Amino acid sequence: MPLEMYDSNKSSSGVQHVIAIAAGKGGVGKSTITVNIALALKQQGYAVGILDADIYGPSVRMMLPEDRMPSQKGESIMPALCQGIRMISMAYFRKEHEAAAVRAPIANNVINQFIKQVNWGPLDFLLIDFPPGTGDIQLTLSQQASLTGAVMVTTPQEISLLDVRKAIHLFQQVQIPVIGVIENMSYFLDPVTQHKHYLFGKDGGSKLAQESGVPLLGNIPIDPVIGQCGDEGVSLFAKAHVAQSTLTSFSETANKIAKHAHALKENAHQALSQFELIWKEMTV
Repeated sequence: MPLEMYDSNKSSSGVQHVIAIAAGKGGVGKSTITVNIALALKQQGYAVGILDADIYGPSVRMMLPEDRMPSQKGESIMPALCQGIRMISMAYFRKEHEAAAVRAPIANNVINQFIKQVNWGPLDFLLIDFPPGTGDIQLTLSQQASLTGAVMVTTPQEISLLDVRKAIHLFQQVQIPVIGVIENMSYFLDPVTQHKHYLFGKDGGSKLAQESGVPLLGNIPIDPVIGQCGDEGVSLFAKAHVAQSTLTSFSETANKIAKHAHALKENAHQALSQFELIWKEMTV
């Protein structure tokens, strides 16, 4: 299905919270986190969408195979429907094994089209799976997507924290609140002894959260079932014999994201109301 040029004055409405899921680098499981947080929010009764913003290496479609393909109605793009989650991705607009050999201006045009033309309908949460890096596409998303806030994903080791710090700095520069930090691949829980093994180090996520002045939203364990569900395109919450600790880690993290997002919106609304009151007093 070809993408057509968009009118930048058009945008979809009805999305309550737009959350960036970012890391500044690849390989930390950001897309896996995005999918499973979306599934956890859906389990909690929220209407959820995912914008897979990785133009060059989209992977969310494999983890969330579509029940209904995206379509185009006039100038609007209707997102795919995947296990009850609405989703848009570059993966729908090219062949499966075809490289996205496009320059940055074209990639930015695609991202702008996803932001402005997709008709999401009413959503509680739209999660944007940010591509790695801190370049043009990330800036376009930060400036154009009306972000409520950003969730940073890291693994425990210091080499991961280096790039995540850069991504946090990007969001601070464009005045996007950082909601908190998720530490992925935190530990392996021995199913027999229930002992935690910290294979990639310990407390990297909490260290990053503390130095950034934001909460640690969750510690996601190393569980082979997470990878299996992603490869099979099956919901972690629908698969049999999943460790309760794994399900709980995603559910509790999703719940914290929802609470912080609601608080951010409420604080912004109160600040706007206060500004309007002061402005009226000054103009009298």
